[in-house]
Amino acid sequence: MKLIKIIIIALSLLVVTTGCTMNMRDQPKRAPLQTSSFFADGRSARPFVANTIARGQLKINDPLLYTGMGADGKLSEVYPFPIDQAMLQRGQERFNIFCSPCHGMTGNGLGMVVQRGMKQPRSFHDAALLTQPPGYFFNVMTGGFNTMYSYASRVPPEDRWAIAAYIKTLQLSQNATENDVPADKKEELNNSETIQ
Repeated sequence: MKLIKIIIIALSLLVVTTGCTMNMRDQPKRAPLQTSSFFADGRSARPFVANTIARGQLKINDPLLYTGMGADGKLSEVYPFPIDQAMLQRGQERFNIFCSPCHGMTGNGLGMVVQRGMKQPRSFHDAALLTQPPGYFFNVMTGGFNTMYSYASRVPPEDRWAIAAYIKTLQLSQNATENDVPADKKEELNNSETIQ
């Protein structure tokens, strides 16, 4: 008797679970570009509404962050957010990953791929690049330049700005003069020169 109850329960569970296979694949749908009699034009898919923007893609709210251009339409001299030590460290980390293979760790254009035969990029320490604003470097990373392809799909805008800030830091570090040394550090600099 107990065995019969178990068999009945098992069979009823089997019947109930086999009836529950309704899922999304069984719904009425059309394949892309398939015809349909539902709409007057015979298409099953509807065209996008004009000026539709995907969620999270509205870049008009912060144009500087996404374009590198100021309100005047020129390359930005300022950053869209404050640059602090943490942001420079992030920029250095991203630079070492994405930029140093070609541009080298100091931005001199002698990265590892250049040493293996690739075309040498311009040094960030060239006079023409020393005067470029941060927006220039952001735009080059975003759109690419000469043989460098765009990094817009690989590096988020915030990280591109951090890299631009780090590039400006590299330029300052490699082209600094004694006048750039703070007064409280000049004596320390003079002491280190006499030791060598």
